[in-house]
Amino acid sequence: MNKQKISIRDLCFIALMVAVVTVLAQLTVPMPLGVPLSLQTFAVMLTGIILGAKRAAIALIVYLLLGAVGIQVFVQFGSGFQRIIGPWGGYLMSYPFVAFIIGFGADTGKKHWLAVCLAAGALVNLSMGTLWHSFQNEGGLAVSFAACFMPFVIPEVIKIIMAFSVGLPVRYALKRIKEKGTV
Repeated sequence: MNKQKISIRDLCFIALMVAVVTVLAQLTVPMPLGVPLSLQTFAVMLTGIILGAKRAAIALIVYLLLGAVGIQVFVQFGSGFQRIIGPWGGYLMSYPFVAFIIGFGADTGKKHWLAVCLAAGALVNLSMGTLWHSFQNEGGLAVSFAACFMPFVIPEVIKIIMAFSVGLPVRYALKRIKEKGTV
């Protein structure tokens, strides 16, 4: 039985991607219905592509745990368990799943599967955010869909294209470096 272990190198890359998600989460644009547009989901997509399914999911679980215990890693330097279970928490809760789905696509080594998994990951993120918001608010699913899903479709498509364009070259470069044994 071949058990794959997480190496020190893997832990360093996981920590680095947690830092990338934290930094990009702070780049936000206010939106009229309350949910800010940020580069946080772009960073989650990159994490999936660069780290692969298992390590990306671990990175996003670490990210959520850091935020839950009070380290200001969420959008607008937010933190606390209340952020995770609050009205916008569905987005946060989706991140390990999204990263795993996208990482699975990257792990296949097939660009078309990665594209499909990027779209599926974005759909999971938007759906979980919308459903959780609907659960938290009295406005119902239609209001949540208008506030949490529709305004983000085009930005998510742009983020998918950016993640595909940036993430794959980084993944391939890291793979070449690892094969040479320098990292």
